[in-house]
Amino acid sequence: MMKISRRRFAAGAGTLLAMPMIVPSGCVSACKCRRPPPSERVNFGMLGYGTMAQDNIGNFLHNDRVQLISVCDPVSEGPLYGYKAERVGGREPGRRKVNEFYAKQKERPGYDGCKVFSDFREMLDDPALDAVCVSTPDHWHALHTVWAAKKGKHIYGQKPLYLTVAEGRAMVRAVRRAGVTFQTGAQSRSNDYFRMACELVRNNRIGKLQRVEVGLNKGHATFGKTPEQLSETPLAKPPDYVDFDLWLGPAPERRFTPKIHHPMQWRYNLDYSCGMLTDFAAHQLDIMQWALGKDGIEPVAIENIKGRLPPASDLYNTLAEPFSFEIVYGDGQRVHVSSEYPYGCHFYGENGKKIYATNGKLETNPPELIREKIGEDEIRLIRSGQQEKNFIENIYSGGAPISPVEAGFSSLTPAVLAHIGMRLGRSSLRWQADKTRFVGDEAADKLLEPHMRGQWRLDV
Repeated sequence: MMKISRRRFAAGAGTLLAMPMIVPSGCVSACKCRRPPPSERVNFGMLGYGTMAQDNIGNFLHNDRVQLISVCDPVSEGPLYGYKAERVGGREPGRRKVNEFYAKQKERPGYDGCKVFSDFREMLDDPALDAVCVSTPDHWHALHTVWAAKKGKHIYGQKPLYLTVAEGRAMVRAVRRAGVTFQTGAQSRSNDYFRMACELVRNNRIGKLQRVEVGLNKGHATFGKTPEQLSETPLAKPPDYVDFDLWLGPAPERRFTPKIHHPMQWRYNLDYSCGMLTDFAAHQLDIMQWALGKDGIEPVAIENIKGRLPPASDLYNTLAEPFSFEIVYGDGQRVHVSSEYPYGCHFYGENGKKIYATNGKLETNPPELIREKIGEDEIRLIRSGQQEKNFIENIYSGGAPISPVEAGFSSLTPAVLAHIGMRLGRSSLRWQADKTRFVGDEAADKLLEPHMRGQWRLDV
């Protein structure tokens, strides 16, 4: 597994450990998480059943140590999910998926053991439930995590973990206080190409690093929707299949507008997401920090920020145009990020040596570098094989998963800080992690905390 990673992680996480965080009062409770004995299954629930949940529910269903017992979604059954608007989503399709799987697997026609919920609070009150997968829109991630941790549930949290730094801090503190296992759904760490690239960098196979570049995506996609399905005209009332007030949750009240409230399209409105920037940064900046040993480490500055957001009044008001910025760490390490670089992580070393890792591909110069073996006494990173499987294993063992909440938090932080800079037209920002504040920028500080509607609070 990993000979020195935990020691290095503990040493490297000093910045995060020292940070003053929001402490949700409800997280300090007598409730303790349950770790099933090896003879029992993990009773599991899907919190949200949309596109991402449908992409990874199979890895839980096919795990013999898992029993899916519930699905929760404020949508009963709705259309236009998937990358081509080809799927239906919601709690009822989720229930059918689970029941049909176990009916076939157990040879029990008519199996009906999966419960459904509209309200996540009712789902999390189930004492039989051990763990959940949070696959909801980004603006819900923090509240769902804090609430689940308070109830002693282990959590697989889809990325990007949070919208604001304060939400991320609350998630880290809630998970620590409750002692639950949290796995960030940054699946790239379970990809052998990315792991190999990180091991080569960590073991100095390209010599001293000369430059690090990270390529991210930009823009707005329609995901197969028709112009009518992307109308900017609010509907007289929400579709009957969704409890829209609950879907909005902590986000500002507004009428159901197809362009931003149909599945996937919420990604491009600041009330629900920071757009493509944080969506893809949660993968590629995560690999960058894994390669550099930066888990739990926050930058001291974001510099040379370039990128312009549409007017805030636009329905699609997240980043669409080319952007770039530089991440500066306290040890002087600088990471160049741009939507103009090829997607993935680029590591440049001495004497022309370099490594490029992206989805499904690892390239090295010289080519034979890819065949380098990592010795038993060198840094060897976790080889999980599958993010979901690694999560379940650590629910039983109580060990550290491959992508703990601290890693998910710190990998997203530079992108969230850069996004604040773009929103305000800043060319650079200096960051004080120990104070959770920028240096001399009150306007930027105001964007660190969420604005939550009505009853919703991080201190539940």
